[in-house]
Amino acid sequence: MHKYIRLFNTIKYLKIKQVYYRLFYLSRNRYRIKTGFTYPSFSNIKVNKLNLMHSIYSYKSYLGNNSFSFLNLEKSFESIDWNYHSLGKLWTYNITYFDFLHQDNIPIEESSELIYDFINTEDLKDAKEPFPISLRGLNWIKFFTYNNIQNQKFHDYLFNDYKILMDNLEYHLLGNHLLENGYSLLFAAYYFENDEFYDKSKEILIEELNNQILEDGAHFELTPMYHQIMLFRLLDCINLVSNNTYKNKELLKFLKEKVSVMLSWLDNITYKNGDIPLLNDSAVGIAPSSQNLLEYAKKLNLEYKTISLKDSGYKKIIKDDYECIVDVGNIGPDYIPGHAHSDTFNFEVRIKDKPFIVDTGISTYESNKQRTIERSTSSHNTVKINDIEQSEVWGGFRVAKRAKISKLIEKKDYIESSHDGYKKYGITHTRKWFFSNDSIKIVDSINKSTSAIASIHFYPSITDEIIKKYLKISENYNIKEYNYCLGFNKFEKALKIEIHFEKSLEMEIMI
Repeated sequence: MHKYIRLFNTIKYLKIKQVYYRLFYLSRNRYRIKTGFTYPSFSNIKVNKLNLMHSIYSYKSYLGNNSFSFLNLEKSFESIDWNYHSLGKLWTYNITYFDFLHQDNIPIEESSELIYDFINTEDLKDAKEPFPISLRGLNWIKFFTYNNIQNQKFHDYLFNDYKILMDNLEYHLLGNHLLENGYSLLFAAYYFENDEFYDKSKEILIEELNNQILEDGAHFELTPMYHQIMLFRLLDCINLVSNNTYKNKELLKFLKEKVSVMLSWLDNITYKNGDIPLLNDSAVGIAPSSQNLLEYAKKLNLEYKTISLKDSGYKKIIKDDYECIVDVGNIGPDYIPGHAHSDTFNFEVRIKDKPFIVDTGISTYESNKQRTIERSTSSHNTVKINDIEQSEVWGGFRVAKRAKISKLIEKKDYIESSHDGYKKYGITHTRKWFFSNDSIKIVDSINKSTSAIASIHFYPSITDEIIKKYLKISENYNIKEYNYCLGFNKFEKALKIEIHFEKSLEMEIMI
C-alpha cells in the first residue's frame, strides 16, 4: 500500500501537460513500432553563415586516440561505440553531446573525423533522444561556425536530427530539458534560417524562461550547477542573436532581461573564491565556472544590478572572516523536483575563504543506493527526526511527500524558520541562526520530545582537533567518516558529527 501512496504523492504535483505528453508519447511510440515508422530524410539542406564570438572552452573529455573521460570515468575504444552503456546512461549521453568539440587545442581534422564516425553509425539509441540531440546540435553549429566547415553530409544529418527533436520535444519533463530544447532550436533556426524552428524556439524560450527564472534570478530547480548551465546557454543565445540579423534580433531585449537577473543570482550565490555551494544536484567539473560565465557576459557587454536573494529560499550571510549559505526554501519546482534533496535547513560555512561545513555533494545519477543516500536528510547539515526523511526522495529523481516552510522570519543577523515535514506525526522543527562577526549560533527546537539527530559534515581537510576548536555543542556527539563527493564517481574521506537530542540543541561555530 505504501508504494501506491508514495506514487500518488509524487504524481499529484505533475502538470496536466506532463501527464498528457507522457501518455501521448508512450502510445504513439508503441504504434510506430508496430507500423514500422521511420522519419523522412531531407537532403541538400542550405545553411546560413553565422557570426559568433568565441564562447567558453569545455572541460577536457576527449583524450585522443578514441579515448574519452566523462564523470571521472575513462574508456578507450578500438572502434568507438556510441551506444556504449557499461558506465551508465549519463556517460553514454555525455559522449553523444560532443562538448569535447570545444575543448582547448583539439585538432579540427580529428574533431571532424569523430563527427563522421558518429553519423556513419547505424542504430544509434540514446543519441537520438531529444536531450542529447539538443546539446549535440548546438555544439555542432558552434563548431561548424567557428571553423567555417561547409560539409553537406554534416548539414543534412544535423537538419534531420532537428526534425526528430521537433517531433519529440520534452513536454513530458519540462524544466531544464525543455529549456535546452528551446535554446538549441534557436541555433537551428538561425543556422538553417528555418521559421518552423524559430517559432517553436521563441514559444519555448518566452514561456519557459518566464516560468523557470525566479524574481531573484535563480533557476527554479534550485541547483547552482544547473543555474550555471542554463545561464551559459542563455549567454550563447545572446551571442547568436546579437551578432546576426535573422528576425531582426527581436528576442534580444527579452533574453537580456533574463540574463541580467540570472547573472545577479550567480554573483550572489558564488563564494568569494569562485566556488559554488554544492546544493541539491550540484557537482564540480560539469558546468562552466562562475568566473568564466561572468567574463563571458562582460565580453558580450552585458550588465546586471544586484538583486537580493529571496524567491530561491537561499540566504547568504557575509562577514569579514566567513560566508554562510542557508536553505530556508521549499523543494522546487513542485512538478519537476528531480534534482531536489531532502535538505530543508541545510547550510554551508566557509571560514577565511576555505570550506569548513559543506554539503556532501553528489557522485551519481544512477537510481541506486548511493543516489538515495546522497539525497537523504542525514547527508545534509540538518535534523532528521524518528529516522524519517523530511521529504520522501525516491527512485533517483522523484519526490513524494515533501517538507514545506511554515514560518520564516528574517532580521539583521538573524534567521528563524520552521518546516512541516513531520506534521503527520504532530512534530514541527524550528531552526534559528544568529550571526555575529566572530560566531554563528544555531538553535534547533522540536515542539515535543522525540528522537532527533543533527548531522554536520566537514570538508576533507577538517580534522577532529579543528572541529573541537571551532564548535561548541550543548550535547555529546559522535564523529564518523563519510564520503565527500569530489564530483561524479569520485570521493574523499571526511568527517561528520551526529548529535542525538530530544527537544532542543544549541551549537556555536567560533570563527
